[in-house]
Amino acid sequence: MRARPLSGMLLSSLAALVLLLAGACPAWAAFSLPPLPYSAEALEPVIDATTMALHHDRHHAAYVANLNAQIAADPALAELSLDALQGQIGRVPAAVRAAVRNNGGGHWNHSQFWAVMAPPGQGGEPSAELLAAIETSFGSLEAMQTQFNQAAAGRFGSGWAWLIRKPNGSLAITSTANQDNPLMDLRGIERGAPLLGLDVWEHAYYLHYQNRRPEYIAAWWSLVNWQEVNRRFAATRA
Repeated sequence: MRARPLSGMLLSSLAALVLLLAGACPAWAAFSLPPLPYSAEALEPVIDATTMALHHDRHHAAYVANLNAQIAADPALAELSLDALQGQIGRVPAAVRAAVRNNGGGHWNHSQFWAVMAPPGQGGEPSAELLAAIETSFGSLEAMQTQFNQAAAGRFGSGWAWLIRKPNGSLAITSTANQDNPLMDLRGIERGAPLLGLDVWEHAYYLHYQNRRPEYIAAWWSLVNWQEVNRRFAATRA
Protein backbone atom coordinates (compact mmCIF):
# COMPACT_ATOMS: atom_id res chain seq x y z
CA MET A 1 0.00 0.00 0.00
CA ARG A 2 1.35 3.42 -0.93
CA ALA A 3 2.35 5.59 2.02
CA ARG A 4 0.10 8.51 2.83
CA PRO A 5 1.64 11.88 1.78
CA LEU A 6 3.44 13.46 4.73
CA SER A 7 1.69 16.82 4.32
CA GLY A 8 -1.71 15.09 4.49
CA MET A 9 -0.64 13.16 7.61
CA LEU A 10 0.40 16.36 9.36
CA LEU A 11 -2.74 18.26 8.48
CA SER A 12 -5.18 15.47 9.24
CA SER A 13 -3.65 14.92 12.69
CA LEU A 14 -3.64 18.61 13.60
CA ALA A 15 -6.86 18.55 15.60
CA ALA A 16 -5.85 15.47 17.60
CA LEU A 17 -2.42 17.01 18.30
CA VAL A 18 -3.97 20.20 19.65
CA LEU A 19 -6.20 18.18 21.98
CA LEU A 20 -3.28 16.04 23.12
CA LEU A 21 -1.18 19.05 23.99
CA ALA A 22 -4.13 20.42 25.94
CA GLY A 23 -4.42 17.19 27.91
CA ALA A 24 -7.76 16.25 26.32
CA CYS A 25 -7.01 13.57 23.77
CA PRO A 26 -10.34 12.22 22.45
CA ALA A 27 -11.46 8.69 23.28
CA TRP A 28 -13.13 8.33 19.88
CA ALA A 29 -11.33 7.27 16.72
CA ALA A 30 -10.75 10.48 14.78
CA PHE A 31 -11.47 10.60 11.07
CA SER A 32 -8.38 10.25 8.90
CA LEU A 33 -7.31 11.31 5.45
CA PRO A 34 -7.58 8.37 3.03
CA PRO A 35 -4.58 7.91 0.75
CA LEU A 36 -5.04 8.43 -2.95
CA PRO A 37 -5.64 5.10 -4.71
CA TYR A 38 -3.05 6.08 -7.34
CA SER A 39 -0.06 8.41 -7.54
CA ALA A 40 -0.60 12.17 -7.82
CA GLU A 41 0.58 12.16 -11.43
CA ALA A 42 -1.52 9.15 -12.48
CA LEU A 43 -4.42 11.23 -13.81
CA GLU A 44 -2.30 13.36 -16.14
CA PRO A 45 -2.78 14.95 -18.59
CA VAL A 46 -6.40 15.51 -17.49
CA ILE A 47 -5.53 16.52 -13.92
CA ASP A 48 -1.94 17.54 -13.24
CA ALA A 49 0.11 16.23 -10.35
CA THR A 50 0.43 19.61 -8.64
CA THR A 51 -3.34 20.09 -8.56
CA MET A 52 -3.84 16.57 -7.21
CA ALA A 53 -1.25 17.03 -4.46
CA LEU A 54 -2.66 20.37 -3.36
CA HIS A 55 -6.24 19.12 -3.57
CA HIS A 56 -5.64 15.97 -1.55
CA ASP A 57 -2.80 16.87 0.80
CA ARG A 58 -4.00 20.35 1.73
CA HIS A 59 -7.69 20.92 0.92
CA HIS A 60 -9.00 17.48 1.86
CA ALA A 61 -6.66 17.18 4.82
CA ALA A 62 -7.89 20.51 6.16
CA TYR A 63 -11.51 19.30 6.02
CA VAL A 64 -10.53 16.22 8.04
CA ALA A 65 -8.65 18.23 10.68
CA ASN A 66 -11.46 20.77 11.02
CA LEU A 67 -14.12 18.05 11.25
CA ASN A 68 -12.21 16.29 14.02
CA ALA A 69 -11.92 19.55 15.93
CA GLN A 70 -15.67 20.15 15.71
CA ILE A 71 -16.54 16.62 16.83
CA ALA A 72 -14.16 16.97 19.77
CA ALA A 73 -16.18 20.02 20.79
CA ASP A 74 -19.43 17.99 20.64
CA PRO A 75 -18.57 14.37 21.57
CA ALA A 76 -22.12 13.11 20.88
CA LEU A 77 -21.28 13.38 17.18
CA ALA A 78 -18.45 10.86 17.63
CA GLU A 79 -21.01 8.06 17.71
CA LEU A 80 -21.85 8.63 14.01
CA SER A 81 -20.02 7.23 11.01
CA LEU A 82 -19.13 9.66 8.25
CA ASP A 83 -22.03 8.34 6.13
CA ALA A 84 -24.49 8.62 9.01
CA LEU A 85 -23.29 12.12 9.80
CA GLN A 86 -24.24 13.29 6.30
CA GLY A 87 -27.81 12.09 6.77
CA GLN A 88 -28.17 13.84 10.11
CA ILE A 89 -26.65 17.24 9.36
CA GLY A 90 -30.04 18.87 9.93
CA ARG A 91 -30.05 17.53 13.50
CA VAL A 92 -26.52 18.63 14.41
CA PRO A 93 -26.58 21.33 17.14
CA ALA A 94 -26.91 24.76 15.57
CA ALA A 95 -23.71 26.01 17.17
CA VAL A 96 -21.55 23.60 15.17
CA ARG A 97 -23.86 22.69 12.27
CA ALA A 98 -22.27 24.92 9.64
CA ALA A 99 -18.75 23.73 10.44
CA VAL A 100 -19.77 20.06 10.53
CA ARG A 101 -21.79 20.49 7.32
CA ASN A 102 -18.89 22.09 5.46
CA ASN A 103 -16.06 19.95 6.80
CA GLY A 104 -17.96 16.68 7.10
CA GLY A 105 -19.31 17.19 3.61
CA GLY A 106 -15.87 18.10 2.36
CA HIS A 107 -14.40 14.91 3.82
CA TRP A 108 -17.17 12.67 2.44
CA ASN A 109 -17.27 14.33 -0.98
CA HIS A 110 -13.55 14.15 -1.55
CA SER A 111 -13.27 10.57 -0.29
CA GLN A 112 -15.79 9.45 -2.91
CA PHE A 113 -14.16 11.68 -5.57
CA TRP A 114 -10.75 9.99 -5.38
CA ALA A 115 -12.39 6.56 -5.62
CA VAL A 116 -14.52 7.41 -8.64
CA MET A 117 -11.47 8.26 -10.76
CA ALA A 118 -8.83 6.02 -12.33
CA PRO A 119 -5.87 6.61 -14.63
CA PRO A 120 -6.90 7.10 -18.27
CA GLY A 121 -7.86 3.81 -19.89
CA GLN A 122 -8.24 1.93 -16.60
CA GLY A 123 -11.77 2.85 -15.54
CA GLY A 124 -13.66 0.21 -17.50
CA GLU A 125 -17.23 0.67 -18.76
CA PRO A 126 -20.72 0.88 -17.27
CA SER A 127 -22.08 -2.55 -16.39
CA ALA A 128 -25.00 -3.90 -18.40
CA GLU A 129 -27.29 -3.27 -15.42
CA LEU A 130 -26.11 0.30 -14.91
CA LEU A 131 -26.27 1.07 -18.63
CA ALA A 132 -29.85 -0.23 -18.75
CA ALA A 133 -30.80 2.02 -15.83
CA ILE A 134 -29.12 5.01 -17.50
CA GLU A 135 -30.98 4.35 -20.75
CA THR A 136 -34.29 4.04 -18.88
CA SER A 137 -33.78 7.32 -17.03
CA PHE A 138 -32.02 9.42 -19.68
CA GLY A 139 -32.40 7.67 -23.03
CA SER A 140 -28.70 6.99 -23.54
CA LEU A 141 -25.30 7.23 -21.87
CA GLU A 142 -24.51 10.24 -24.04
CA ALA A 143 -27.72 12.00 -22.97
CA MET A 144 -26.87 11.39 -19.32
CA GLN A 145 -23.38 12.79 -19.81
CA THR A 146 -24.78 15.88 -21.55
CA GLN A 147 -27.18 16.54 -18.67
CA PHE A 148 -24.41 15.92 -16.13
CA ASN A 149 -22.09 18.33 -17.96
CA GLN A 150 -24.78 21.00 -17.94
CA ALA A 151 -25.33 20.58 -14.20
CA ALA A 152 -21.58 20.79 -13.54
CA ALA A 153 -20.97 23.79 -15.78
CA GLY A 154 -24.11 25.55 -14.56
CA ARG A 155 -23.31 25.33 -10.86
CA PHE A 156 -22.71 28.97 -9.92
CA GLY A 157 -19.63 29.32 -7.75
CA SER A 158 -18.33 26.25 -5.95
CA GLY A 159 -20.01 22.87 -5.69
CA TRP A 160 -20.56 19.43 -7.14
CA ALA A 161 -22.49 17.61 -9.88
CA TRP A 162 -23.93 14.18 -9.09
CA LEU A 163 -25.44 11.11 -10.69
CA ILE A 164 -27.70 9.63 -8.02
CA ARG A 165 -30.11 6.77 -7.53
CA LYS A 166 -33.31 8.12 -6.03
CA PRO A 167 -35.36 6.29 -3.38
CA ASN A 168 -37.81 5.18 -6.09
CA GLY A 169 -34.97 3.43 -7.96
CA SER A 170 -34.67 5.86 -10.87
CA LEU A 171 -31.47 7.73 -11.72
CA ALA A 172 -31.19 11.51 -11.71
CA ILE A 173 -28.66 14.30 -12.19
CA THR A 174 -28.41 16.90 -9.47
CA SER A 175 -26.02 19.56 -8.22
CA THR A 176 -25.13 20.84 -4.75
CA ALA A 177 -23.42 23.98 -3.53
CA ASN A 178 -20.17 24.14 -1.61
CA GLN A 179 -19.58 20.79 0.19
CA ASP A 180 -23.20 19.65 0.36
CA ASN A 181 -24.13 16.25 -1.08
CA PRO A 182 -27.27 14.23 -1.85
CA LEU A 183 -27.09 12.30 1.43
CA MET A 184 -27.78 15.40 3.52
CA ASP A 185 -31.17 15.90 5.14
CA LEU A 186 -31.31 19.57 4.23
CA ARG A 187 -33.96 21.64 2.49
CA GLY A 188 -33.34 22.18 -1.21
CA ILE A 189 -31.17 19.07 -1.68
CA GLU A 190 -32.46 16.29 -3.94
CA ARG A 191 -31.66 13.20 -1.92
CA GLY A 192 -30.41 9.91 -3.25
CA ALA A 193 -27.50 7.49 -3.25
CA PRO A 194 -24.52 9.15 -5.00
CA LEU A 195 -23.10 7.00 -7.80
CA LEU A 196 -20.80 9.57 -9.37
CA GLY A 197 -19.72 13.00 -8.14
CA LEU A 198 -17.60 15.67 -9.81
CA ASP A 199 -15.86 18.48 -7.92
CA VAL A 200 -16.26 21.84 -9.68
CA TRP A 201 -14.59 23.99 -7.03
CA GLU A 202 -11.93 26.07 -8.78
CA HIS A 203 -9.12 24.44 -6.77
CA ALA A 204 -9.99 21.15 -8.54
CA TYR A 205 -9.00 22.45 -11.96
CA TYR A 206 -7.82 26.07 -12.03
CA LEU A 207 -4.05 25.56 -12.30
CA HIS A 208 -4.46 23.79 -15.65
CA TYR A 209 -7.81 24.97 -17.02
CA GLN A 210 -8.08 28.45 -15.48
CA ASN A 211 -11.68 29.60 -16.11
CA ARG A 212 -12.39 26.88 -18.70
CA ARG A 213 -14.59 24.73 -16.49
CA PRO A 214 -16.46 23.09 -19.41
CA GLU A 215 -13.12 21.88 -20.82
CA TYR A 216 -12.24 20.30 -17.47
CA ILE A 217 -15.66 18.63 -17.26
CA ALA A 218 -15.43 17.18 -20.77
CA ALA A 219 -11.90 15.84 -20.20
CA TRP A 220 -12.85 14.35 -16.82
CA TRP A 221 -15.01 11.62 -18.36
CA SER A 222 -11.83 9.83 -19.50
CA LEU A 223 -10.96 9.38 -15.81
CA VAL A 224 -14.27 7.97 -14.58
CA ASN A 225 -13.78 4.71 -12.72
CA TRP A 226 -16.87 2.92 -13.99
CA GLN A 227 -15.90 -0.15 -11.99
CA GLU A 228 -16.46 1.86 -8.81
CA VAL A 229 -19.67 3.39 -10.17
CA ASN A 230 -20.90 -0.13 -11.03
CA ARG A 231 -20.10 -1.24 -7.48
CA ARG A 232 -22.04 1.65 -5.98
CA PHE A 233 -24.99 1.00 -8.25
CA ALA A 234 -25.03 -2.69 -7.34
CA ALA A 235 -24.88 -1.78 -3.64
CA THR A 236 -28.03 0.33 -3.97
CA ARG A 237 -29.86 -2.71 -5.36
CA ALA A 238 -28.84 -5.05 -2.55
